[in-house]
Amino acid sequence: MAEAREVWITGIGLVTCLGESLEGHWQGLSGPSSADTTSFAPYVVHRVVALDLDKQIPKKGDQRQMETWQRIGVYAAGLALDSAGVKGKPEFLSKMDMIVAAGGGERDGKVDISILDGLRHAENREVYLNQRLLSDLRPTLFLAQLANLMAGNISIVHGVTGSSRTFMGEEAAGVDSVRIAIARIAAGQSELGLVGSAYNAERWEVVLHYVLGRTLIHDKHTHVWERAAAGGGMELGTVAGFLVLEEKQHALNRGAKPFARLTSIESDHVKRTPGAIKAALDRMWSGVAARVKPDNAAVISGATGIAAVTAEERAFLENLPGLAVRATGTHLGHGLESQFPANIALAAMALQRGQLYPPCDSSGTERPMDAALRQVVVTSVGNWRGEALGLVEAVE
Repeated sequence: MAEAREVWITGIGLVTCLGESLEGHWQGLSGPSSADTTSFAPYVVHRVVALDLDKQIPKKGDQRQMETWQRIGVYAAGLALDSAGVKGKPEFLSKMDMIVAAGGGERDGKVDISILDGLRHAENREVYLNQRLLSDLRPTLFLAQLANLMAGNISIVHGVTGSSRTFMGEEAAGVDSVRIAIARIAAGQSELGLVGSAYNAERWEVVLHYVLGRTLIHDKHTHVWERAAAGGGMELGTVAGFLVLEEKQHALNRGAKPFARLTSIESDHVKRTPGAIKAALDRMWSGVAARVKPDNAAVISGATGIAAVTAEERAFLENLPGLAVRATGTHLGHGLESQFPANIALAAMALQRGQLYPPCDSSGTERPMDAALRQVVVTSVGNWRGEALGLVEAVE
């Protein structure tokens, strides 16, 4: 029987409210949150740091034709390629596969507000709306809303020209981008892949979207587990996370050093009836439990803070054999499609350091971990649908 093909994480690109460097993220996760409670008051948003886009997107024309979510995604992808040592090397980029998780683009907020205001006074609202949509919306807006444009821009700017796939569907799309990349490498269909996502939370229309769904916390910043116990809600965050995934031998042949090994991704899509989320997580845990060594393992959780779904994830975590837990949403906010790839990246960063960053809440869910870190279980429970569990391990 052929030996299983290992999947190594050889490149990481992260752009969040904590910065764009791994050291900045490590320091940020060890300190207080930088949540913004004023820009979108009364709602809390974790805003991305200012970026010098010229570092990763040198042409101003390329920058101008992208929306914010595409700029930060292309920027993070460039960081991942740099990290892996393949940036600007066509011998690798020409065969690099790409899988991106994306939303549907950004709206022109000023036009939306103007049209909505005018509708209140229009004699014939249908005619008025059609006229304004035809005259006010620029044609490029529709093109910029195509989900696969981030992958296209990564290809244009960074020269990644292997196969390309784009998934849509909030948190589950981010899970599938990583899951499919692993499956392709394990099956021998790919040697080298770029996977990830970007989400821009700094938009009034997405704040409105989740307000109408009654899923946002407001008035003040709180830690994930604490807010879930007190009524719950998300704090949105602008997050871009990209990974270079590589078959072990391919990495060894070019002298690349791994951050960590990505062992498996389990995923599900259950109806949100009471108890269904915990049952799904229990099933997925059974697929990796035999491999996990509790004394040197931890959990990095993508918990949203929404009361019902987070309570079920917490119930699942309480049944695990003593694993230390960290919820990154406290520091990063919740980045929808990008949350899972970013958390995989943070897990790999911690494993490379051999330690877990400190706990930051007083609910009792997070506790210190003094032992060496060798394994991380990464969870994702979507705000509306989709559950997943990934196992990331240190490379000996």
